[in-house]
Amino acid sequence: MKLHHIGVAVANLDEGIKHYESLGLALAHREEVPSQKVKVAFMGTGPWIELMEGTHPDSPVSRFVAKRGPGQHHLAFAVPSIAEELKKQAAAGAELIDKAARSGAWGHTVAFLHPKSQGGVLIELVEEGH
Repeated sequence: MKLHHIGVAVANLDEGIKHYESLGLALAHREEVPSQKVKVAFMGTGPWIELMEGTHPDSPVSRFVAKRGPGQHHLAFAVPSIAEELKKQAAAGAELIDKAARSGAWGHTVAFLHPKSQGGVLIELVEEGH
């Protein structure tokens, strides 16, 4: 596995983009992912910084920001096959949030591993779609 991106929850996506641009990172991609109730922006050239703003108060990202404030949300790793990686992780005792891949940003498929079984860190698996 290789690091794909670091997810950062923000209260305001436009302000987050400006902040990371001031650090010298260019906006690589921006979109809304209605199924996950977020707007995202990928900054840099990869591994990326994925900025995420919740679009509804009950979205996981909105709840995260309300409870903990803005900050690091997850680590994402590129995998050749999410289905195979989920089998491998389940066999190793990982608690799966997703039993199967789902649609994510930028045409990728994604799945998440619960922080309880990952040393307290939310892990996203990413199978690139482009």
